[in-house]
Amino acid sequence: MTAKEKALLQKVKSNLILQHNEDDELLLGFIAAAVSYAETYQHRLEGFYKKARMAPTTEQAVITLSSHFYESRDGSTAGFFADNANAAGNVWQTVNRLLALDKQWDF
Repeated sequence: MTAKEKALLQKVKSNLILQHNEDDELLLGFIAAAVSYAETYQHRLEGFYKKARMAPTTEQAVITLSSHFYESRDGSTAGFFADNANAAGNVWQTVNRLLALDKQWDF
Protein backbone atom coordinates (compact mmCIF):
# COMPACT_ATOMS: atom_id res chain seq x y z
CA MET A 1 0.00 0.00 0.00
CA THR A 2 1.35 3.42 -0.97
CA ALA A 3 1.58 6.35 1.42
CA LYS A 4 -1.25 8.06 -0.51
CA GLU A 5 -3.51 5.01 -0.16
CA LYS A 6 -2.68 4.68 3.53
CA ALA A 7 -3.47 8.36 4.18
CA LEU A 8 -6.76 8.14 2.28
CA LEU A 9 -7.69 4.94 4.13
CA GLN A 10 -7.13 6.71 7.46
CA LYS A 11 -9.30 9.64 6.37
CA VAL A 12 -12.12 7.31 5.33
CA LYS A 13 -11.86 5.39 8.60
CA SER A 14 -11.96 8.67 10.54
CA ASN A 15 -15.03 9.72 8.58
CA LEU A 16 -16.69 6.41 9.43
CA ILE A 17 -15.46 6.56 13.04
CA LEU A 18 -13.81 3.13 12.62
CA GLN A 19 -11.06 2.19 15.04
CA HIS A 20 -10.37 -1.37 13.90
CA ASN A 21 -8.48 -2.80 10.94
CA GLU A 22 -10.71 -5.76 10.10
CA ASP A 23 -12.36 -3.97 7.15
CA ASP A 24 -9.28 -2.28 5.71
CA GLU A 25 -9.17 -4.52 2.62
CA LEU A 26 -12.87 -3.92 1.99
CA LEU A 27 -12.40 -0.16 2.45
CA LEU A 28 -9.45 -0.12 0.04
CA GLY A 29 -11.70 -1.68 -2.60
CA PHE A 30 -14.36 0.98 -1.99
CA ILE A 31 -11.71 3.70 -2.15
CA ALA A 32 -10.40 2.31 -5.45
CA ALA A 33 -13.94 2.34 -6.86
CA ALA A 34 -14.51 5.91 -5.65
CA VAL A 35 -11.21 7.11 -7.13
CA SER A 36 -12.06 5.40 -10.43
CA TYR A 37 -15.46 7.11 -10.42
CA ALA A 38 -13.78 10.47 -9.73
CA GLU A 39 -11.34 9.99 -12.61
CA THR A 40 -14.12 9.07 -15.01
CA TYR A 41 -16.43 11.86 -13.88
CA GLN A 42 -13.64 14.41 -14.19
CA HIS A 43 -12.53 13.14 -17.63
CA ARG A 44 -9.13 12.06 -16.31
CA LEU A 45 -7.15 9.08 -17.51
CA GLU A 46 -7.37 5.90 -15.46
CA GLY A 47 -4.71 5.99 -12.76
CA PHE A 48 -4.42 9.80 -12.86
CA TYR A 49 -4.65 10.13 -9.08
CA LYS A 50 -1.93 7.55 -8.48
CA LYS A 51 0.53 10.21 -9.63
CA ALA A 52 -1.31 13.53 -9.33
CA ARG A 53 -2.30 15.30 -6.15
CA MET A 54 -5.99 15.21 -5.37
CA ALA A 55 -7.60 18.60 -4.80
CA PRO A 56 -9.32 18.86 -1.39
CA THR A 57 -12.77 18.86 -3.02
CA THR A 58 -12.00 15.68 -4.97
CA GLU A 59 -10.53 14.05 -1.88
CA GLN A 60 -13.68 14.87 0.09
CA ALA A 61 -15.82 13.39 -2.70
CA VAL A 62 -13.76 10.17 -2.60
CA ILE A 63 -14.03 10.00 1.20
CA THR A 64 -17.79 10.60 1.07
CA LEU A 65 -18.39 8.06 -1.69
CA SER A 66 -16.16 5.41 -0.08
CA SER A 67 -17.99 5.90 3.21
CA HIS A 68 -21.33 5.61 1.43
CA PHE A 69 -20.25 2.36 -0.23
CA TYR A 70 -19.18 0.97 3.16
CA GLU A 71 -22.34 2.02 4.98
CA SER A 72 -24.58 0.77 2.15
CA ARG A 73 -22.82 -2.52 1.40
CA ASP A 74 -25.92 -4.49 2.37
CA GLY A 75 -28.07 -2.60 -0.15
CA SER A 76 -29.62 -0.24 2.38
CA THR A 77 -29.14 3.50 2.65
CA ALA A 78 -27.49 3.18 6.10
CA GLY A 79 -25.48 5.90 7.77
CA PHE A 80 -26.71 8.84 9.78
CA PHE A 81 -29.53 9.59 7.33
CA ALA A 82 -30.93 6.06 7.04
CA ASP A 83 -34.43 7.27 7.81
CA ASN A 84 -34.36 9.68 4.85
CA ALA A 85 -35.57 8.12 1.61
CA ASN A 86 -33.46 10.57 -0.41
CA ALA A 87 -30.22 9.91 1.46
CA ALA A 88 -28.49 7.90 -1.26
CA GLY A 89 -29.45 10.44 -3.92
CA ASN A 90 -28.18 13.25 -1.72
CA VAL A 91 -24.82 11.51 -1.33
CA TRP A 92 -24.44 11.14 -5.10
CA GLN A 93 -25.51 14.72 -5.71
CA THR A 94 -22.95 15.99 -3.20
CA VAL A 95 -20.19 13.80 -4.62
CA ASN A 96 -20.92 14.92 -8.18
CA ARG A 97 -20.96 18.58 -7.18
CA LEU A 98 -17.61 18.25 -5.42
CA LEU A 99 -16.09 16.41 -8.39
CA ALA A 100 -17.42 18.99 -10.84
CA LEU A 101 -15.25 21.62 -9.17
CA ASP A 102 -12.10 19.86 -10.44
CA LYS A 103 -13.51 18.47 -13.68
CA GLN A 104 -11.67 18.77 -16.98
CA TRP A 105 -14.31 20.48 -19.08
CA ASP A 106 -14.40 19.82 -22.82
CA PHE A 107 -15.43 22.81 -24.88
